[in-house]
Amino acid sequence: MLIVLTSEKPLPNEAKQINDLFDAGLEILHLRKPTFTIDGYRALLDQIDSKYHYRIMVHQFPELTMQYKLRGIHLQEQARLDLEDALDVTIQVYKNKGFLVSSSFHSKEDIKNCTVPFEYVLLSPVFGSISKAGYKGKGFDVTDIKKHVVGMGGINESTLQATFDLGFKGVGVLGGVWNSENSLESFSQIYNAYKKVEK
Repeated sequence: MLIVLTSEKPLPNEAKQINDLFDAGLEILHLRKPTFTIDGYRALLDQIDSKYHYRIMVHQFPELTMQYKLRGIHLQEQARLDLEDALDVTIQVYKNKGFLVSSSFHSKEDIKNCTVPFEYVLLSPVFGSISKAGYKGKGFDVTDIKKHVVGMGGINESTLQATFDLGFKGVGVLGGVWNSENSLESFSQIYNAYKKVEK
């Protein structure tokens, strides 16, 4: 599983860049724009080719999953914790409507203790972050976890093999794509390396 998370900030020609990534083989896009209103999300989604909407997970405004027939909703760690006892019911509601649910974690123990059946979970930071200065990697070894854990943090073509060696079933990329001169070129390098090491 290869996931790209959008840059938190708006980018020039962003929808075109996203369409280009999908054209080049991107499996899943996480649409995460913390400063955007729902109208900002809609404006970006309207420019992304509708044939790719089923590959998009949103981090905010879950009602957009219905409006745009998206893949599903991603619960960031705080949102998951805030739901408390309502977490199971909330996830079942999404699943009953045909949507997938994923979530973010920052510790192995929390993943092990979580009884909710997410489609997959993001665990970070595996390596030193490319997009966040000073965000040091923890080198999580998840070979003992049966769940579908996707590694994030410092993921690029040179760290892919090490990520899979640590037991991760997929990778999430942010800075490795967007903190470069050419997002498509960077993604293609990561994608080609990923195809060689995926399990």
